[in-house]
Amino acid sequence: MLKQVACCLISGILGGLLVLGALERPLWLAAAGAQAPPPRGAAAFPPGQRDPKRDAPRDAPRDIRRDADLDGPAHGPVLNDVANLEEVPYEDGGLTAEERVNVAVYAAVNRSVAHITTRGTREAGLFSIDIPTEGSGSGSVIDQQGHILTNNHVIEGARQVAVTLSDGKLYEARFVGADPLNDIAVIRIEAPPEDLHPVEIGDSRGLRVGMRVFAIGNPFGLERTLTTGVISSLDRTLEIRDNRTIKSIIQIDAAINPGSSGGPLLDSHGRLIGINTAIASKTGQSAGVGFAIPVSIVDRLLPQLISRGRVIRPEIGIAKVYQTERGLLIYRLTPGGPAERDGLRGPQTRVRRRGPFVTESEDKLSADLIIGVDGKTIQTADDFLSAIEAHQPGERVVIRVLRGGKELEIPVVLGGEEGAPRGR
Repeated sequence: MLKQVACCLISGILGGLLVLGALERPLWLAAAGAQAPPPRGAAAFPPGQRDPKRDAPRDAPRDIRRDADLDGPAHGPVLNDVANLEEVPYEDGGLTAEERVNVAVYAAVNRSVAHITTRGTREAGLFSIDIPTEGSGSGSVIDQQGHILTNNHVIEGARQVAVTLSDGKLYEARFVGADPLNDIAVIRIEAPPEDLHPVEIGDSRGLRVGMRVFAIGNPFGLERTLTTGVISSLDRTLEIRDNRTIKSIIQIDAAINPGSSGGPLLDSHGRLIGINTAIASKTGQSAGVGFAIPVSIVDRLLPQLISRGRVIRPEIGIAKVYQTERGLLIYRLTPGGPAERDGLRGPQTRVRRRGPFVTESEDKLSADLIIGVDGKTIQTADDFLSAIEAHQPGERVVIRVLRGGKELEIPVVLGGEEGAPRGR
């Protein structure tokens, strides 16, 4: 019996010593250089360093307060990840640099975006009964005279066109001019100049895949909606009507939905670089593939649309070219056209005889390489079209080409055809 009591006492003493040892700092930890936790209530941070848990404002987001309500080693990785947020370059107002650009672009341009609504009729049924139709689209104010740029398909066939500005005022619009082949149209409203905020016209010739873009429009009637994305590709072709295609189209992944057509595509400086015109979708809603007409086309045609109401197209008679590093290689000439008539050369046909057999081959490298027009260097097809369309039918242009390693200047008298007639 005494032995059992003695064993119980010894066991109790040893247990107490073990508990006390667990509460004290182990000597082997001190030898390893580890720091003991501070006494309860003592400051855990050196002088001059603030405790983010204790000093964070109560209304700060949970992650910005370094997850102050979480304690214990299980939340160590969370604290490490949140600590990286302190390196984010927040500016005034708590915005990141990217958010500041988004906000600045929208603030600068949203007043330039107009909401366009249309009314018309279409024939339907066995007896061709006229059925009223309504449409909606977007546009950009381009000057303080009330001109608004949009897509031709937004207003095509409309009997009434109305424009709502950013201040909510509604104006009846009149048709000014259109170019159906490039899906561009201009309308005009009689509004006070102080209520009109023109968009800044940019340049689409230096665009690159990956550049950030901004689209503002009125999808589903939701006025001045901003979507963002990047340029997904350049130099796409887009079929508009009558088997005609627009070249140099910009492909974007910013959301474009019904009602966004005609709205501005902007760069990071808020400058107009394109007109949003179409989407690739089986459902009629955005699938991340949108298309915009580059502003270089608009800039080239806009003066004619405002002054004449139509585009008078000079024709040089070059059906197709290949763009190379040195210039534009002529691939096909229009038979009997101005270029062929005045001496420009396309690929030459080589005839070879081998006994009774005759073979023909096309020597593409024998074609003229266009390097300039009227003394200006030409590098892209858009440069070439801009130079040609700066003239009128019947005028003469001087084409500088490389032929057989030599430079030649060949004058060509332009032909041409007129675009869509003025009026609706």
